[in-house]
Amino acid sequence: MPTFRYSAYNAAGGEVRGTVDAESQREALARLKKDGLFPKEIIEEGAAPKRPSLFAGRRVGIAQTALMTRRLATLVGSHVPVYEAIATLREQEGEGELKKVLSRLRDRLAAGSTLARAMADEPLVFGESYTGMVAAGEASGALDLVLERLADFLEGEQAVRSRVSTALAYPLLMAIVGSGVMVFLLAFVIPKITVIFEESRATLPFITVALIKVSSLIRSFWWLAAIAVAAAPFGYRRLMTDDAMRCKRDRFLLRLPLAGPLLQQLVLARFARVLGLLLASGVPVIRALEITADAVVNREYRVRIRSAAEDVAQGGSLSSSLGASLLFPPLLVHMVGVGEKGGELEAMLLKAGEAFEREFTGSITRFMALLEPLMVLAMGLAVGIVVLAVLLPIFQLNQLIR
Repeated sequence: MPTFRYSAYNAAGGEVRGTVDAESQREALARLKKDGLFPKEIIEEGAAPKRPSLFAGRRVGIAQTALMTRRLATLVGSHVPVYEAIATLREQEGEGELKKVLSRLRDRLAAGSTLARAMADEPLVFGESYTGMVAAGEASGALDLVLERLADFLEGEQAVRSRVSTALAYPLLMAIVGSGVMVFLLAFVIPKITVIFEESRATLPFITVALIKVSSLIRSFWWLAAIAVAAAPFGYRRLMTDDAMRCKRDRFLLRLPLAGPLLQQLVLARFARVLGLLLASGVPVIRALEITADAVVNREYRVRIRSAAEDVAQGGSLSSSLGASLLFPPLLVHMVGVGEKGGELEAMLLKAGEAFEREFTGSITRFMALLEPLMVLAMGLAVGIVVLAVLLPIFQLNQLIR
């Protein structure tokens, strides 16, 4: 009889691991469900664990996931069985990746899987924090409330992404247009003008000589620059496969003069909101910290959060563990401490997340208000240098003629 290794959630929302003997995976699922466990992963002994393929398909957008979660919460809250709710959402969904995902969820539910386990098999759409909260909601019987909280959270995430994208669109467009204009001037305009200066055999100013050299380099080695630009993304991805390099990158980003504080506010907002949401959904604090560490993209914070989980597991307080690091500001540490003493840790974390999100929104508005005129000034300065490099020799020639 085959043996299956499993990872599951118990009725309290904690994660348990073990093995079960069964004729098939479906029978193993039934046995675990009978024992009051909610499977997260079941793998036959000797089989390799399933990993999402890089080319498994286009990821469903966060806005689509939020809308689907909101509709599912409404159906479950109306006492519609989960299988019927997923089937209904599939029928209403138009052709696309989300409909395929809902079809696979429906098939897994029909085979006896729980909703959390079915969603865990779609890691490109439902992250570990999402499936962990769904499992806790199923265990506590408050799945509709958990899904409502998830929908609110995803909608907030989408709003933050939209604000960042909107704020960066104009500066990015200016940078691309400005770079294109400079390359055009140096590659096509400057060579035609400098022919006149070379024929005059006059001594040229340093700025003009430097501009001619740059123009010559661009015309001679443009192909090398094109290859470098094309290869840069592949080289960066290869470099980022090393954990040490990713840690150095994340540490460097936090120390940037203007972008560093913005990134820190965004990470703190995500940390507080995800952890508060997990705790409010009934996930145990240690497991919630582990999931939150994976949800936080910056590895400096990830290491510190995992260390905090170990401290809490040994009987320490979350506030004292977070306060031992400079990564967490005193305001957040104080709010966590107040929440621990008052028994309202999840509420205080959600309030802290909202506060950091508002602070991030205000900071990025001020940052963009400063960045736009600086970019205009930089473009004007670059064009001014080119004009000056062209006009100075002309003035010298006029003086020689006189």
